[in-house]
Amino acid sequence: MATSSIFAKVRIDDPKKAEAFIDALEASENRPKRKSSVSVRPPMTDISEIRKFMTKRFPE
Repeated sequence: MATSSIFAKVRIDDPKKAEAFIDALEASENRPKRKSSVSVRPPMTDISEIRKFMTKRFPE
């Protein structure tokens, strides 16, 4: 979905469709946040640690 689509004008004339749209917005707001199934490691900043990692991946 393009980012500019959030600026589109929405016109809903049917009250039932307007209520359904509002319910969908509220449901998406109340849905629990997604939890990652993979643990996230902080980025490596130590030069020797990076070199050690790279030699494991790309041996010379």
